[in-house]
Amino acid sequence: MSELTKNVQPLQDFNWDEFENGTVASVSREELDKAYDETLNKVADHQVVEGKVVSVDKKEVVVNIGYKSDGIIQAAEFRYNPELKPGDIVEVYVESAEDKKGQLLLSHKKARLSKAWDRVNQALDEQQVIQGFIKCRTKGGMIVDVFGIEAFLPGSQIDVHPIRDYDQFVGKTMEFKVVKINQEFRNVVVSHKALIEAELEQQKQEIISKLEKGQILEGTVKNITSYGVFVDLGGVDGLIHITDLSWGRVDDPKKVVELDQKINVVILDFDEEKKRIALGLKQLTPHPWDALDQELKVGDHIKGKVVVIADYGAFVEVQPGVEGLIHVSEMSWSQHLRSAQEFLKVGDEVEAVILTLDREERKMSLGIKQLKEDPWETIEVKYPVGSKHTAKVRNFTNFGVFVELEEGVDGLIHISDLSWTKKVKHPSEFTKVGEPIDVIVLDIDKENRRLSLGHKQLEDNPWDAFEAQYTIGSVHTGKVLEVLEKGAVIQLGEDVEGFATPKHLVKEDGSQAQQGEELPFKVIEFNKDSKRIILSHSRTFEDKDREEKRAARKPAAAAAPKKKDETPKIENVAASTTLGDLDVLANLKAQMEKDA
Repeated sequence: MSELTKNVQPLQDFNWDEFENGTVASVSREELDKAYDETLNKVADHQVVEGKVVSVDKKEVVVNIGYKSDGIIQAAEFRYNPELKPGDIVEVYVESAEDKKGQLLLSHKKARLSKAWDRVNQALDEQQVIQGFIKCRTKGGMIVDVFGIEAFLPGSQIDVHPIRDYDQFVGKTMEFKVVKINQEFRNVVVSHKALIEAELEQQKQEIISKLEKGQILEGTVKNITSYGVFVDLGGVDGLIHITDLSWGRVDDPKKVVELDQKINVVILDFDEEKKRIALGLKQLTPHPWDALDQELKVGDHIKGKVVVIADYGAFVEVQPGVEGLIHVSEMSWSQHLRSAQEFLKVGDEVEAVILTLDREERKMSLGIKQLKEDPWETIEVKYPVGSKHTAKVRNFTNFGVFVELEEGVDGLIHISDLSWTKKVKHPSEFTKVGEPIDVIVLDIDKENRRLSLGHKQLEDNPWDAFEAQYTIGSVHTGKVLEVLEKGAVIQLGEDVEGFATPKHLVKEDGSQAQQGEELPFKVIEFNKDSKRIILSHSRTFEDKDREEKRAARKPAAAAAPKKKDETPKIENVAASTTLGDLDVLANLKAQMEKDA
């Protein structure tokens, strides 16, 4: 016999007959069941009641609500509360007091949902701290189970520090504050950051109150942006601007510091009201200008790397933190306005000459054109007056053509020196920008770095030959090239043109000469210096008629007696006598004197 039963004795007066017949001490079994039922809670379907946790395992939670049987709830419904233990009081929803198997069916999730909306609104109104279970990630943040409602936790509201790994929070239960509710769409936004900001605010005030300019503190790199680095100083953040990271130029702060790196920084400035703290990193090291070779001087050659380039010049780093500027005007002896990008690019290794050096102001100007000889130093040797060269057309003005003989050596061809014969109204009629053109040096202005050039001087002056060919009174066939208001341009040959006024364009039938007509023209004026030939078509037949009339009067004049001192009179044929007319009159006078 076991220890548990050896001392057990049956009751001597127990009435087994009454027990088997369903009565005890004259009380029916039904009365006993009724009395037992009255000791249990009255449970109705679809109501929320409180229950006591009996047991907890990985799959199920057993809850006693004071009913004749306990209810079993899936453990997943308590996932938001990993600290659940036997004895805890929880709310449950009675789905059925007794199912087909006579089992009590309970749900904790439905109990939470039935009162969740009221609780969430109350938490917002009263600024309560609530618990939530982070279910999963979503775009821009996390989904949190709060009272059975899915709330949104923005990534920026998880912590005061930027979060780089959201997955580490999935499956965790954390404390939150409800910060926003959309009643229409029943959206809830919660924040964990709000819980710790108040405490941090107090810490910030305490830290800032103790700050001093020049103070050196240790901090942790919290965030890296394109414009600088945020450093956690132990509850308050400061910013190291990109220009204060290094004495040298920094294009990417990530090349200087790393996330979570512990660094020493110096307080440059701070604003207690705005809680802004400006920090410096480079200030903890000596300025590179102080370490610059003391022997360096103006005129020395120095090497460096192009770090920044702009239209006006390029900055060259000769050693970390020490830069010099090469102005675009110091890149070439050429005087043309050009961009620095035409000569250099970022990353180029260059050699330059120190032009100015100011150690106090920490400024240095450099030049690279000085590495080559100034072509104007020996300009009269390479480009003496009378020498012939081929140049490149750079640009035009109304008065001439600017050309480049070599980089840094420019010259001007005046419009009057382009052609002996063509009347050039604008240089663009004669040549084009970028084209080569043969020139001859006419004059050198070394002081002002100017060359006067000519193009027509490469050929003999055809007006020397024209002077003998187009004598006054000579007649030539010409073509009316262009009719203008004051007259017409007459083409006499391939390279020579003349001009006739309207009265000299009248034809023998009284009509006016038209463009394109070829007619005989008489030279009535020739000016070699101004390169001008004045022509007349009407004189070709008017002068012939006069000659015939004079010839007819000659016999009569010969028969008439003459006085010894009598001088033949010349009638004024026209009020506006031209050089051509004078020529005719001179010939007539000479003939009359001969006849006499």
